[in-house]
Amino acid sequence: MSADNMFTAAMVQMRTGLLPGPSLEQGTKLIREAAAQGADYVLTPEVSNMMQLNRKALFEHLSSEQDDPSLQAYRALAAELNIHLHIGSLALRFSPEKAVNRSFLIGPDGNVLASYDKIHMFDIDLPGGESYRESANYQPGETAIISDLPWGRVGLTICYDVRFPALYRALAESGASFVTVPSAFTRKTGEAHWHVLLRARAIETGCFVFAAAQAGLHENKRETYGHSLIIDPWGEVLAEGGVEPGVILARIDPAKVEAARNSVPSLQHGRRFSVADPKSGPDHLHLVRGSA
Repeated sequence: MSADNMFTAAMVQMRTGLLPGPSLEQGTKLIREAAAQGADYVLTPEVSNMMQLNRKALFEHLSSEQDDPSLQAYRALAAELNIHLHIGSLALRFSPEKAVNRSFLIGPDGNVLASYDKIHMFDIDLPGGESYRESANYQPGETAIISDLPWGRVGLTICYDVRFPALYRALAESGASFVTVPSAFTRKTGEAHWHVLLRARAIETGCFVFAAAQAGLHENKRETYGHSLIIDPWGEVLAEGGVEPGVILARIDPAKVEAARNSVPSLQHGRRFSVADPKSGPDHLHLVRGSA
């Protein structure tokens, strides 16, 4: 790939509030900053429209995809700024009882190129009493999504998905050069695992990783980790945010994808294998899909 295939990627780091209106104002301001600095592709974090822990309040403010004012505004903004705008995710109404956590890739004409519903639900109990049950409010997705950018193919994921490497390998094997991980990591899990998980996904797949993050103490009293990252296919961090809202940018050379995969061609080396339990005898063999 020639040098003229290079582009500038920007991660917008937010501190989303309880209501969609102020969150849209914050996101719009930061996206404009990114475009003013030359960004061709801009990614926002998970749940860019609102962060509500209270179920009743969440459902009071949810809109359907067709009626969501944030999505409509961001589509118009992408067209105005002539950029690829990737809204990491919006909380949207799916049914009377369930929401969806849905990512939107919007083209420079304002049209939605792809959308993805988060597959893996964040249902955990952390040491110290923090507890999350994403599945109580959200309907999980069932389909991995890959889409085209002018510079290569992009695989869409969201936050907790990052702990499931088979998803990323499948996206890479389907032709992704870039994978996106818009997130709202807790401070505790972020301090422990954020950098190493994202760098591992880049190294395993030979993909660029784009990870825009929520940051700081939110109105709902949840604290998120921040540290938005842009990582190259060799696992090198090209840009990193801090703990305040803002924008980070990096020049992206898609030729690095082929170079990394030629150096360590692990995507080509995956093999099917069985897992044997010696205690259960030869009849207890489980076929595991290593790779096609």
